[in-house]
Order: sequence, then C-alpha cells, then structure tokens
Amino acid sequence: MEANRALRQYYVRAQGRSPGWPALFHHYYWFASTILDRVYFLRGRFNQFDIRIHGIETLDRALACGRGCLLLGSHLGSFEVVRAVGLSREQIEVKVLMDEQNAPLIRGLIQELNPAVAGSVIQVGAVDTMLQVRECLDRGGVVGIMGDRLMSQDQSVSCEFLGAQAAFPSGSMRLAHAVRAPVVLFFGLYRGGKRYDVYLELLGETVRLSAEQRQEDVRRWTQWYADRLAQYSREATDNWFNFYDFWQARH
Repeated sequence: MEANRALRQYYVRAQGRSPGWPALFHHYYWFASTILDRVYFLRGRFNQFDIRIHGIETLDRALACGRGCLLLGSHLGSFEVVRAVGLSREQIEVKVLMDEQNAPLIRGLIQELNPAVAGSVIQVGAVDTMLQVRECLDRGGVVGIMGDRLMSQDQSVSCEFLGAQAAFPSGSMRLAHAVRAPVVLFFGLYRGGKRYDVYLELLGETVRLSAEQRQEDVRRWTQWYADRLAQYSREATDNWFNFYDFWQARH
C-alpha cells in the first residue's frame, strides 16, 4: 500500500526507525480522530475540546503592526483548529485560503455544517483571491494558508526537510511578499482524546524578496519554515497527514 510505504519512509527520516503495524494503526487512528473533530470545529463547538494555545502573545504583537497577519500552517496535525485562535481573541477575523476545486467533498461538508464558515474560505486561484486577502488583512484580520502541499512543480522550491531535499510550494512566500504582512507559523498538534496544542511562532514581520535573487530569497524563507516543520514532525511524528512520498512528490 502506497500510504504505508510513504509513512514508513517518513518515520525513518523523523525517528530513525521504521514503524510496525501497531504504530501505523495508531497513525491512521490519529488522522481519523482529527477528521471527526473537524466536524465539531466547523460547527463552532470548540468549547468541547481542551485547546491550549502557546505563543498567543506572538500573534498579538504581529497584529499590533496594523497590517493583519498571515498564519502559515501545514498538514501536521489539524489546520481547522486555527479558528480557535480567532475565538481566543474575539475581535480577530479569520479567513482560510483553500483550493476547494480539488476538495469538492470538503467544500460540500463545510457548506452543509456551517454556511458562515464556508463564507470565510477564500478560493485559491480565483480572480478576486488577492483582493479578498488584502481586504481581510486591511481590516486587521488573519488569513491562514498551508505551506507544505505542492500543487504545481513549476511553483516549487527545493528545501532540506528531515535530512533530504523536498519540494515545497513557493506561493506562500510570494504572497507574504506581496501583502507585506507579518507571517506567523501555526502548528495545531493533536494529543489524543479532546486535547490539542496550538503553537504560534513568528517567521517574520515582513517577507521581502529581492528582484536580483528572488528565487533564492523564496528558498531561504521557505527553508526556515521547513526547519520548524521538521522540528515539530520529530516531536509529534504521528501527526503527519501527508500520505504520499513527500520527498519524491511531483504534483
């Protein structure tokens, strides 16, 4: 099974050993648990969970600049728990950049469970995507985006991740450069039961890409993101929900 092979490779890189069947079962169970929890999150039932946010002062300082903020997350743990950050500061507007065209089931689920949340999704690649992002940031809001799922090889940059080169999307850093907003890293780690630990870290108050060496600047910023993703992957290896060969991906 391709997913099993990919997970075994990932565990070797993250922990130095190949997982047995119990560890693989645990990993899939963790993933299924976060998918079920997403239903509650989409309905706004965050009070039924033990969500501990670490580094909220980092977000407060970033927003104090008055330019809004980009939250850069990943498929490590739950990204949907990002909305709990908005609830922790009731005045924060939270939008999420998402490629709904490649996830029609998710789009339908969000619309069915909570139309208000569906309205907070910004479609990637739409004619007004950048306008919606800028408007949210101008209102002092937060825009969440994934930084670890490659959609196009010609929009990628190669970074070291867990000891080997892997392709990461370059779009998040290009977006950060365009909007001139602070970038805060977001990791929503599932701890079992109803507990999540959310970690917020500042990547940069502004991401600048020079005209002379733009691709190298993108790579440098993305490498900092990859380094932090690697650190949390080693800490919470069972939260990795990319079930394909991440190092050989050519999507």
